[in-house]
Amino acid sequence: MTITLYALDGCPYCETVHDALTDAGVEYTTIWVDALHSERDEVRRVSGQRGVPVLVDEARGVTMCESTNIETYAQQTLAGE
Repeated sequence: MTITLYALDGCPYCETVHDALTDAGVEYTTIWVDALHSERDEVRRVSGQRGVPVLVDEARGVTMCESTNIETYAQQTLAGE
């Protein structure tokens, strides 16, 4: 399973997503992004926008934004895998 989280250091929304993934026992890789939106080209390439957090689940072909959506996905879909 390949899960990637794009996050910004110090972002409270990113921290809640990290906590949700950890609590769900999900193994994932974090890609730390630049604080400047204009420098987040990779985030834009994968998600169509430059905001974080962004979760990419390659195995399921899922890319999602918004911390609450990602937290729900971690709990309902990824937990216990």
